[in-house]
Amino acid sequence: MMLGAVIGDIAGSRFEFDNCRHTNFDIFSSDSDFTDDTICTVAIADWVLQGCNDNLASILQGWCRAYPCPKGAYGGRFSQWIEWKDPEPYNSWGNGSAMRVSAVGWAFATLEETLHFAEQSAIVTHNHLEGIKGAQAVAAAIFWARTGMGKAQIKENITRQFSYDLSQSCDQIRPHYHFNESCQETVPQAITAFLESDDFEHAIRLAVSLGGDSDTLAAITGSIAEAYYGIPAAIREHALAILPRRIAETLLTFESQYQAV
Repeated sequence: MMLGAVIGDIAGSRFEFDNCRHTNFDIFSSDSDFTDDTICTVAIADWVLQGCNDNLASILQGWCRAYPCPKGAYGGRFSQWIEWKDPEPYNSWGNGSAMRVSAVGWAFATLEETLHFAEQSAIVTHNHLEGIKGAQAVAAAIFWARTGMGKAQIKENITRQFSYDLSQSCDQIRPHYHFNESCQETVPQAITAFLESDDFEHAIRLAVSLGGDSDTLAAITGSIAEAYYGIPAAIREHALAILPRRIAETLLTFESQYQAV
C-alpha cells in the first residue's frame, strides 16, 4: 500500500521539467529519485498511524525538514510553510493535497470516513475548495478501487460526486496538456490515465506520457492503480531500494497495519 504513489513519483521525477510524451521509457533510471511527493505521502501515512491526531501540521513539517532537498525541491509557498513557527493554511488549490492523500484511501472502512479524513489531510495547507476536492476525489478512487468497484462505476462516481470531466482520452489530452500545478488540471488527467490502463505499469506509463507535472500525475495515478491492480514484485522491490530507510520502514509499517482494512 502507498508504494503506488511513491513509484509513480520516482518514475515521473526525471520528466517533471523535461516531459516525456510517449510510454516507451524506463520506469527507473539513474536519474530517477523520490521527490517532495513521496515525503508528503509518507507524512500523511505517519499521521494516520498516529491516529489522525491534531498534529498533522507539525508531522508534515517534521518530515519535510528531515528531507530538505528532495529531487525537484518543494513548491515555493509550501517551502515557506514548512518553516513557519505557527503554520496556517494558505488557501491553496494546488495538486499537493491530492498527491499526498493515498494513506487515507487505504485506512478506513467507509467512504464517509475516507472523505472526512481526506479533507483533514488537505486543510492544514490546502483549504481552498478545489484543494479539498482533489484530495477527496483521489482518496475516494482508492477506496472504491481497493473495495472491488469496477472502472466504469469509479468513473461515474468521480464524475457525479466531484464534477470532474473525464470525457477525454489520454490521446486527446496529451497534445494540448501543459505543466499545471492545480488540482483542477491534474486530478482528472491522472484518474483518466488509471481508467485507460491495462495494469499497474501501464498506468504509470500513461500518466507520465501526458506531460505536465509528471511526478505528481504519476503519483496520483499510481496510488489508484495500486489499489486496483496491485504492484509487480520487481517494481516494488526496486522502489524500496531507492528510498531512505526511515521512509521505507514507515511505508511498510503502514502496509502491515492496514492491509486487512
